[in-house]
Amino acid sequence: MNRIVQTVSAAVLVCTAAAPALAQGSDPAAASVQNFYDALTASMKAGGGAKNHYEKLRPAVEQDFDLPGMMALSVGPTWSSISAADQKTLTDAFERMTIANYARNFDSYSGEKFTVDPAVSERGTDKFVKSTLKPASGDAIAFNYRLHQAGSSWKIVDVYLAGNISQLAQKRADFASTLTASGPQGLAKKINALADQELGS
Repeated sequence: MNRIVQTVSAAVLVCTAAAPALAQGSDPAAASVQNFYDALTASMKAGGGAKNHYEKLRPAVEQDFDLPGMMALSVGPTWSSISAADQKTLTDAFERMTIANYARNFDSYSGEKFTVDPAVSERGTDKFVKSTLKPASGDAIAFNYRLHQAGSSWKIVDVYLAGNISQLAQKRADFASTLTASGPQGLAKKINALADQELGS
C-alpha cells in the first residue's frame, strides 16, 4: 500500500477502495462508486497475487465503468474514424489495463479509510462524486469521479486525482501520438503491454 501513496503523490492515477456503506436512497451515481469500492475492498482483504485480484475485480469494473466511453475520450475526436473491430480491440485492451492497475496497486489491506461524499453535484448531463482516501499514515487524498448515465445505470467515465487531475487527460496525448504513429493495433499493443507489466506477465 506504500506504493499506492507514493504513486498518488507523484500524480499518477490510482483509484480508491473501501468506504462506509452509503445510506439507502443515496444518489445512484454515488452508489455506483460505492459498489466498486465494496468489490475492491473485498479483493484487497482476500489477498493473493495480482492475477487473482484481476479476476475478482473484473465484474465490478465492467459494471461500474463505461469502458468504451473512457477509451473513446482517451483517444479523442479520431475515435469516430476507427473501425468497429478496432474500437473493440482497443476497448478490450483498455479494460485489461484498468483492471490490472487496480489489481496491482490494491493488493492488500492495511486499514485504509475511504469516504464517499453523498452530496453529488451535476454539470449538464454528468454527475460528480467526491471521495477521500485516508491511508494508514499520512494526509488524506481527494478524488472526484465523473459519471454519466448509460442505459439505466450511472457509470464512471473519468477520475480526478487530487480533485482536479483527469486520468483521461493524462492518457490522451500519449494515446493520440501512439495512434498516429502506429495505428489502432499499435495502440492496443501498447495498452496490453502496460496491463502485462502490472500483472507481471
